[in-house]
Amino acid sequence: MTYEGVLTKMQTEFSNPIQYYLVFENSFLSVNQLLDKTVTLNFIGYQCLSCGKKKKIFRQGFCYDCFMSNPAAGDWIMKPELSTAHLDIEDRDLEYEKRVQLQPHVVYLALSSEIKVGVTRNTQVPTRWIDQGAIQAIPIVEVPNRYLAGITEVALKDHYADKTNWQKMLKNEVPEVDLLAERLKLDSLLPSEVLPYFNPNKEDMYQLHFPVLEYPKKVTSLNLDKTPNYTGVLKGIKGQYLLFEDGTVFNVRTYEGYVVQLHV
Repeated sequence: MTYEGVLTKMQTEFSNPIQYYLVFENSFLSVNQLLDKTVTLNFIGYQCLSCGKKKKIFRQGFCYDCFMSNPAAGDWIMKPELSTAHLDIEDRDLEYEKRVQLQPHVVYLALSSEIKVGVTRNTQVPTRWIDQGAIQAIPIVEVPNRYLAGITEVALKDHYADKTNWQKMLKNEVPEVDLLAERLKLDSLLPSEVLPYFNPNKEDMYQLHFPVLEYPKKVTSLNLDKTPNYTGVLKGIKGQYLLFEDGTVFNVRTYEGYVVQLHV
């Protein structure tokens, strides 16, 4: 069977194991059902997720022009501490920024390769952790805007990683850590503005189970620009990655905006 369309990040359903779906314009595919099957991926072209033009993708599914102008690609996305909507200060589009920044955000610890600190909107719990390939996660604080979450993350970056080691995550090289105990240590590290939101004693640990039949010993990233046609046996799905029997891994999110044909 053949599916064709513009790649966007896989949609997920929090269950045991996590369910993954590739959604195209006129069809969708349950990726879990492809486990242990031979999959062929063909790169056809580009289609910007913002303007829809067939222009080369620059980052985050956007062509260069859209990446430089679209409010969804502002610096505050990657660096929440740069958020200014709470001050009524515009970056690219104040209405959009207020809608996204002025809603509850969660600062969390997640275990994907080592302990990682991060920020997400509360509506993205637990989707954010699934996308990172975290096997456990725990909220630290829920605050009313993105700026407060950002300054909390900055305060904790000196003590915890803020990026996932994707190779360790995919090989399942994850240390045993007690996240509940880690959270108990944080009151002296948090900014005074967010201490009222800190409750270290909640029992709110998330456990995440990924549909992986076999973890790779070594990993090699599939680059669609260099290797436009690939065939392999799917052995697992973790984070936003497809894991193949030969150690090839494909990060679906990296290739948002790429038009592909997928044959099973």
